[in-house]
Amino acid sequence: MKKLTDKVSFEMIRYANCWEDADVLLKGLNPEENKRFLSIASAGDNSFSLLVSNPELVVAVDVNQNQLFLVELKREAIRKLKYEEVVRFLGFKPCNNRMELYNLIRPNLSAKTQSYWDGHRDQLLNGIIHEGKFERYFQFFADKILPWIHTKKRVAALLAEKTKEEQEKYFNKKWNNWRWRFLFKLFFSKKIMGRYGRDPEFLKQVDVHVGKTIYNKTSVYLKSKSAQRNFILNYNLTGNFGNLLPHYLEPHNYEKVKANLDKIHVFQGFAEDAIAQYGTFDYMNLSNIFEYMSPEQFETVAKGLLNGLNSGGKIAYWNLMVTRSIAGSFSKEVKNHEQLSKELSAVDKGFFYQQFHLDQKL
Repeated sequence: MKKLTDKVSFEMIRYANCWEDADVLLKGLNPEENKRFLSIASAGDNSFSLLVSNPELVVAVDVNQNQLFLVELKREAIRKLKYEEVVRFLGFKPCNNRMELYNLIRPNLSAKTQSYWDGHRDQLLNGIIHEGKFERYFQFFADKILPWIHTKKRVAALLAEKTKEEQEKYFNKKWNNWRWRFLFKLFFSKKIMGRYGRDPEFLKQVDVHVGKTIYNKTSVYLKSKSAQRNFILNYNLTGNFGNLLPHYLEPHNYEKVKANLDKIHVFQGFAEDAIAQYGTFDYMNLSNIFEYMSPEQFETVAKGLLNGLNSGGKIAYWNLMVTRSIAGSFSKEVKNHEQLSKELSAVDKGFFYQQFHLDQKL
């Protein structure tokens, strides 16, 4: 059975930001202090967010070495730079001295990470949070597709503060026109997303109408007040985060993250490989990794992860368009916190996800 690494290219940074909601993740796991976390690295953001719980250890694991170069860059930026410098260097705000800031960070990086970023200075200059493949996909939508549907003034009006009734009325009367429905479904179709946003292999297990499914989820969310203060949606529609920040960079979380930076370790490989090296864990953040697996692969991987989870330990993960449930497959070993999972799914800033799952080992 071929692994994902045999079929997908990992010669790029696919995600420069995490697109799952760290608030939902932390409320679900509700972690105790001095515990051990296994976390899918991706862009590192949610692994950093786990540091607010004062853990013993967070292992950020990814099969893509370039993602780990990114995690290390962010980690050392937080360690070395002042808060405002971090926000500007990464790309959340304009910055005219990114290479000077990089030169301050560079000595703290491993030799391999130095070599990688020395060869990708153009990405650093542009603000690294905008340089992932998925980010460029959203930027293309915001810059090239959305202007054919709505003006910037109308986008701003959608995101402006108003009552729930006003928000729903605006969506129905001003936003949800035929151009929005047609071009949205086309741009976020399986073919277009697979080619320009993700990878066709990541969508191989999907058997629903991708564009229509995401359109339906988005329509519900755009009618809600939550749409007005969502950093993910802001990026989707404008190509930047505006004055919003992800959880790990919010000022009230940042100092805890910085104080615990030494607790985060990066590991290249599969999550099961990290268990073999680091031992068992109390909590796992698995992003939406099961989305990419056949039912048979899912069963095998889930079993291996459960073997690496301590008794009473919790696993958090998302379903996008492929339904996978550890508790459903291993009901004698795991229980699903069904009500809490539903409640958190309802407030998830990652509005396009089908469901957030919280499972606990018995």
